Amino acid sequence: MYFNRVSNYKIVINTNNRTLTLFKDNKWFKSYPIAIGKPSTPTPKGIFTIINKAYKPGGSFGERWLGLSKPHYGIHGTNNPSSIGKAISNGCIRMYNKDIIELYNTVPIRTVVTII
Repeated sequence: MYFNRVSNYKIVINTNNRTLTLFKDNKWFKSYPIAIGKPSTPTPKGIFTIINKAYKPGGSFGERWLGLSKPHYGIHGTNNPSSIGKAISNGCIRMYNKDIIELYNTVPIRTVVTII
């Protein structure tokens, strides 16, 4: 049954390197540049899961949204691509729109996200 299936993907977000790395079957699959939370609103550290997905959420969230099990936090696109690589968000993980579309189309809900 679909709901009992465990994702063979996992995501590791390194806030120091400002990278999101996607693993498939515990092997490196792809890495992406990201933006993270600014010092006053840091990106939370820990182990979370993707609990919802939104297609074209609008506004500053860019083309896609992957909601985390930490309320009010997610991985999303941006309408400000020059922010990628910076500590500038309100705590969420920002990606280039082309990258978040690719990630959105790849990972299912319940994928584990570890933020270090």
